[in-house]
Amino acid sequence: MAIDSKQVSACLDECRHHLTEELLPFWLDRCRDEANGGFITHWDKDGNDSGEDEKSMLAQMRTIYTFSSAHRAGYGDGKCAEYAAFGVDFVIEKMWDKEYGGFYWTTDRKGNITIDKKILYGLSFAMYALSEYTLATGDERGREYAEKVFDLVKKYCADTMYGGYFEMFERNWDLCGPGSGGGDRKTLDVHMHLMEAFTTLYECTGKSIHKRTLIEDIDLLLRRILHPKYATGIPQFTPDWKISPQIKFDIVWGWDRFADGGQKANATDNTSAGHNVEFAWLLAHATDVLGAGWDQYRDIIKKATDHGMINGIDPEFGGVYTEGPHAGGVHDMEKEFWQQAEVMIGMLEAALRFGPDKYWPAYQNVHRFVFDKMINHKVGEWLPLLSREGDPVWSHMSHSWKVNYHTVRCMVQCIKRLEKMLDTMQ
Repeated sequence: MAIDSKQVSACLDECRHHLTEELLPFWLDRCRDEANGGFITHWDKDGNDSGEDEKSMLAQMRTIYTFSSAHRAGYGDGKCAEYAAFGVDFVIEKMWDKEYGGFYWTTDRKGNITIDKKILYGLSFAMYALSEYTLATGDERGREYAEKVFDLVKKYCADTMYGGYFEMFERNWDLCGPGSGGGDRKTLDVHMHLMEAFTTLYECTGKSIHKRTLIEDIDLLLRRILHPKYATGIPQFTPDWKISPQIKFDIVWGWDRFADGGQKANATDNTSAGHNVEFAWLLAHATDVLGAGWDQYRDIIKKATDHGMINGIDPEFGGVYTEGPHAGGVHDMEKEFWQQAEVMIGMLEAALRFGPDKYWPAYQNVHRFVFDKMINHKVGEWLPLLSREGDPVWSHMSHSWKVNYHTVRCMVQCIKRLEKMLDTMQ
């Protein structure tokens, strides 16, 4: 299939304009908390401060990552690096536990601790963001605290009996209780985000222990967490890697859509196209950083990408469905912002790695849906949740779960890949 370079250029122009004229200005114009330090991350549909007196470690770290990665990619004329440093100041001063180590889960806006638990999902983003910060700025504080978190994770979270990592801890690193406490669960989400964290940590330090730990986590994902037949991600497990019905935890992330129920519908047979394609492109990136593994992982990357493309992308209305069964099909036809972002990157990655015939049209499908339906161009950020047809279900611009990491990363990574595609066509 011959790709029209004008189509690629048009998509590239849209991405560049959105990133530089809408998305980054949205955050640079409003998120810096001059009174208290750190970032304000709660914005209503019009981009006004919605007033929640909360700073989650997750949202702070994701915003540090966002500004660091944008600066590293050449955006912001130094302002992004300045903002990232401002965020690092806050998390080290206010969120680091000086007695037990690790970052607290949430504070109020002033930095007073409100939830003191140690949650591996958040700590994975601490390693990811702080490593990216040092790579972007050269400030060694990022590397120092990323390595401190890594050492604590290896000491307290690693399951030396069954492999992988426990995820929910009290302040003193005692394991949380079972069930909704999360102490007897392991998840795809955490182990996949650990892969991106370990990748960036190894890129930052070059240390063999970080390399070995990355390879171990990749192996675990392939052996334990991906469906053996379909290469799709299985959401939750018991400590000994038996599939567990997907339940809501007391300390919750990503379940804001299912806040009223303790267990999700289709709790033992659901997988996310967004996660599957995200896993695939993150694993491809890990092989680049490792300098090895592409031949070994190529087939699984393609299989996970193809499953997400075939079952996740809506051929009628465009965009990416929320989730469906492992064998294929759809349970939930709504369109969440982050799945769109990850599938856009993944389709371009696949087009470059495997050829554009299938993947470029798939990218165009999601790109068009995002730019026509999901981005609130007047305000600058993405809507969080749309109906299948593209009508807003939720309209806030940001809260603790929906900040800037997926949206800005999508634009930065898509621009890199679109530029590369154009280079190969000339």
